[in-house]
Amino acid sequence: MTSRSDPQHEVRLLERVRERDRDAFEELYRLYAPRLFGYLLRVTRRPEVVEEVVDEVLLTVWRQAGQFEGRSRPSTWIFGIAYRKAMRALRRQRRRPETDPLPPDLRASTEGPEGRTIRRERAEMLSRALAELSPDQRAVIELTYYQGFSCREAAEALGCPEGTVKTRMYYARRRLSGVLDSQQVRS
Repeated sequence: MTSRSDPQHEVRLLERVRERDRDAFEELYRLYAPRLFGYLLRVTRRPEVVEEVVDEVLLTVWRQAGQFEGRSRPSTWIFGIAYRKAMRALRRQRRRPETDPLPPDLRASTEGPEGRTIRRERAEMLSRALAELSPDQRAVIELTYYQGFSCREAAEALGCPEGTVKTRMYYARRRLSGVLDSQQVRS
């Protein structure tokens, strides 16, 4: 799970961005671009559109910072913009097949080759299982598990009722469980 920065600091950054402070925008960009990239990649599973959507999201933040009303954390507002733009990008590319997920995280560690192999196999298995979910279900998983959003915050970001988030989470977990069980049987 990604650690979050201070929401009050982010609110101050958005206030400065509203005043067209480029330094504040650069800091906000550095805070959010990597998080948005990972989120959008996992939701859309289309690396070829992710960078463009990240840029669109952050351009929207630059242009519409004054529309942030402070009723939620800045991350909720920004990830909501990202979700809506990602869904539009997916609709535009509906006919193109999904690309293979990126290779699993191979960061250096102190574990031996066997441990890295097991971790890589598990990551590949989870990646294949996540590919079986709908983009809406992947968005819920991404926001709650990877970004640490509560169901209420995810609902606000996704623009749907909290009950819908819980329902998507239920069906996503059920689907993941079935897919992972079938993958283990084949292994």
